[in-house]
Amino acid sequence: MTTGIFEQTLDRLENGTATVGIIGLGYVGLPLALACVKAGYTVIGFDVNPARVDAINGGEQVISYLDPQEMRDAIAAGKFEATTDFSRLGEGDALSICVPTPLTRNRDPDLSYVVNTAEMIAKTLRPGQLVVLESTTWPGTTREVVQPVLEEAGGIVGETLFLAFSPEREDPGNKSFNTKTIPKLVGADDPQSRKLAETFYGKTVAQVVPVNSAAVAEAAKLTENIFRAVNIALVNELKLVYSEMGIDVWEVIAAAATKPFGYQAFYPGPGLGGHCIPIDPFYLTWKAREYGVESRFIELAGFVNTSMPRYVVDNLARALNAQSGKGLKGARVLMLGVAYKSDVDDLRESPSLTLIDMVEAQGATCDFHDPHIPVVPQTREHANLSGRKSVALDPQTLAGYDAVLIATDHAAVDYDLVAKHAKLIVDTRNALAKRGIDAPQAVKA
Repeated sequence: MTTGIFEQTLDRLENGTATVGIIGLGYVGLPLALACVKAGYTVIGFDVNPARVDAINGGEQVISYLDPQEMRDAIAAGKFEATTDFSRLGEGDALSICVPTPLTRNRDPDLSYVVNTAEMIAKTLRPGQLVVLESTTWPGTTREVVQPVLEEAGGIVGETLFLAFSPEREDPGNKSFNTKTIPKLVGADDPQSRKLAETFYGKTVAQVVPVNSAAVAEAAKLTENIFRAVNIALVNELKLVYSEMGIDVWEVIAAAATKPFGYQAFYPGPGLGGHCIPIDPFYLTWKAREYGVESRFIELAGFVNTSMPRYVVDNLARALNAQSGKGLKGARVLMLGVAYKSDVDDLRESPSLTLIDMVEAQGATCDFHDPHIPVVPQTREHANLSGRKSVALDPQTLAGYDAVLIATDHAAVDYDLVAKHAKLIVDTRNALAKRGIDAPQAVKA
């Protein structure tokens, strides 16, 4: 082993003189970049989107819950810059890959972003660099996919270049936890890489949790999200059962949650959203097939969760038919919220976009109001909705719709106003009841 190379990188990481490259400046990469600046590192952020790079360098607020002044201060101090010039990847002593890992249309893992990033790193790879994959993926990706690409460029992992996996654990908009305070898992297949990754993140976050291999860290991240997906599927199925029995599932969950042990509350909804929960379980089910193992429990949870938008639309149609006798055809529907979760501007994998398509496929027109998303951006699965604008929320607007469908429970929405002026409300988030708002025209779905 070339100990000098390892020791030089370790020294720069320990004393804060290292330059860090963050690849992908989205909901994971940008917060990580700012956390690295706070730790004393100089950071170069890489992104393929020129408009986003310009906005970041211009000090604009590109993520609603991040303080743009923090970014402006880092830029002004010369500690942070964003670029589309990937030829500068060689400047980083540590490189963190924070790119998407979506699914294909056949629900197979799409690692094209990871592979392309690894290939770009390989072009400028120099001895001593630490490369850390943060993107959620199947166990074995770091060793089986990323490592060969890097080693083809020259060098050996654990000797002249270093490789680790440290899964992102961001929860957009969560005011209780952030990049700095969420414990950071770090896994690598050799002790040198693990030590460098521990040192890097040890200066950046409050707690580092090392594990013995990259695969363990990869599997741990999947396990976290599969746990959530399965339990959400459970309460979604309970909602179907209890609804038929005339029992309010929200009241049931609140009652069960009074038990101080052996129970954790999860809540139903109109479908799963965000980049993690709807996608990550399928990375494991895909990989499990390689080993001849059927992951039936996980796949069943995925089936239940992906069926929820249809359940909501069916309930909306029944409620309209009961009220006016005309159902969805020709109806005007207002969707409250297109973000995938409350109080963020993030609509990745949002069930609201699926709901809009389903409602309009039934012959209705569907507008939306979202205080955090004024315009629907371009998305891969719902390109037809790109450019749609949020409508105002006022008495006149509400009165003009046959139904209001609450898909996202944003705190900024005036639900008293909605209850007073909407003809029919279909509430998928228990938004009215939990605020103590009595609306006779509201139904839960």
